[in-house]
Amino acid sequence: MTTDKRVSADKDVDIPSHSDNGTGPDIGKMFGASDVTTFFGLPACDDVTLVNGQAVIVGVPHATPYLSVGSYCANAPAAIRKAAAPFSNNQAHMNFDVGEPTLAGPGRGAVDLGDLAVSEETPADNRALIEQTIRSIIDRGGVPVVLGGDDSVPIPVFAAYADHAPVTVVQVDAHIDWRDEVDGERYGLSSNMRRASEMPHVAGMVQIGQRAIGSARPADAAAARAYGATFISARELARLGIDYALDAIPANTNIIINLDIDGMKPAEVPGVIGRAPGGLGYWEVVELIHGIASKSRIAGFNLLEFVPERDVDGLGANIAAHVVLNALAAIHREV
Repeated sequence: MTTDKRVSADKDVDIPSHSDNGTGPDIGKMFGASDVTTFFGLPACDDVTLVNGQAVIVGVPHATPYLSVGSYCANAPAAIRKAAAPFSNNQAHMNFDVGEPTLAGPGRGAVDLGDLAVSEETPADNRALIEQTIRSIIDRGGVPVVLGGDDSVPIPVFAAYADHAPVTVVQVDAHIDWRDEVDGERYGLSSNMRRASEMPHVAGMVQIGQRAIGSARPADAAAARAYGATFISARELARLGIDYALDAIPANTNIIINLDIDGMKPAEVPGVIGRAPGGLGYWEVVELIHGIASKSRIAGFNLLEFVPERDVDGLGANIAAHVVLNALAAIHREV
């Protein structure tokens, strides 16, 4: 594989930023932010073979997009990095979500590998490169933190853990993603949990936040239940609380958190392709991340399905960036 996987997204778009809407002051200037290109100003890592146990940010703009909608999340990695940039000169400042600076004290640390050189036109090559890169990270003791990309990205990510069994997938999503295929495509965004269920190293899955109407049919939900997937709907979560979800997640094992950001409230994250009423709030996601880290090991974190072109004044990008900061903080402290 080549050593420099950082490329720009295919489309040249004006990415909204919560720090610059053209009508007010820029908080980044107040905080002294520079024009960083890595997430949170983390050190850039241009060669995956240099990974040595860190949390590793990996941008994946494309995997296996559906022909009907294209690669509509391609600009998400850049938008999320841009949203974290205003805080890049303040890594040593308090992060009150964590109780201390984000990467304080001894721990894994974190680097940014940039974006993988993937293309909307080459889905099979994309899947191979994604799997190879993620496997290289985890073989070197690292923890991948993936910035998607649509929800087809996790399929090769999950496959990369074959030599690191067992893993349990914790999905946050408005949809269950158990379609066997859509228009003949078996590796698309509606099929990631079905494909994960077929991988011997995936020991189980806890699926949190289902709501409203999506691609799943009754037979798809039945297949998931027959496999043994645990469903905790958004309605149940609203009634029973995040501790109920945490109790369903196994302890002392490897967990991959797969956050489709449409699992969150559209009032908080409007930048998604399909908004549905309800969903998890920011604090529920934060409590879920740190709760998992307190009882198991976060072996990977994927943030997916953010559509910056549908965002409102960078609100969703800001929340996505802070969710990733919490994931980095939790992973940093797991050693």
